[in-house]
Amino acid sequence: MTSIKESSDEPNPAVANSAGEVPPPKRRTLTDYLALAIATVGVGYFPIAPGTLGALVGAGLFFTLAEFVQRGLEAYARGHLAGAPYIFSSHFAFMLVACFIVTMIGVWAATRAERLMHKKDPSAVVIDEVAGQMIALLSGPFWIQTWWGPITAFILFRAFDIWKPYPIRRLEALESGLGIMADDVLAGIYALIVNSVVMTAYMFLFAR
Repeated sequence: MTSIKESSDEPNPAVANSAGEVPPPKRRTLTDYLALAIATVGVGYFPIAPGTLGALVGAGLFFTLAEFVQRGLEAYARGHLAGAPYIFSSHFAFMLVACFIVTMIGVWAATRAERLMHKKDPSAVVIDEVAGQMIALLSGPFWIQTWWGPITAFILFRAFDIWKPYPIRRLEALESGLGIMADDVLAGIYALIVNSVVMTAYMFLFAR
């Protein structure tokens, strides 16, 4: 008997795995429920496009954190004039660290959720989409002067996440939560690169 690998919003979840690869769940603890809450981020059980909803949660989290960090850095700069020129680079560094933290927490939560759900990469786990979308939005320094830059970052991430160009699909074979997170992280990196190039080209050609 095999359990089919699920992937949020993926049209062809074709990878089959032995049911014995994922150990059966035990009696759930408070830590288990915490892991499930993080892994599904409140939208994973939605019957329609949970991966897309997870990406929207990632975008909301990114912009909330970005605004909080921006205000904190501006408040610091007002009291330390020498720090003012470094707001831009510091903001990017803080958001990069935030993406890393979400990814690491996601690996833990996804690993535990996979075992609890007794499925390989269950579709209800969307913390990977959250992390991937946040990474794609790190292209912010390039789209900050446009209203449509975040939209292209969102579209590009979802496109790469569903299309899964090389070697994204291969990363799914990694162990447990690492495999769940790695492919979306790379999809986010692809989207970050492409969106940054698009925004740079736009500013060079039209924003003069």
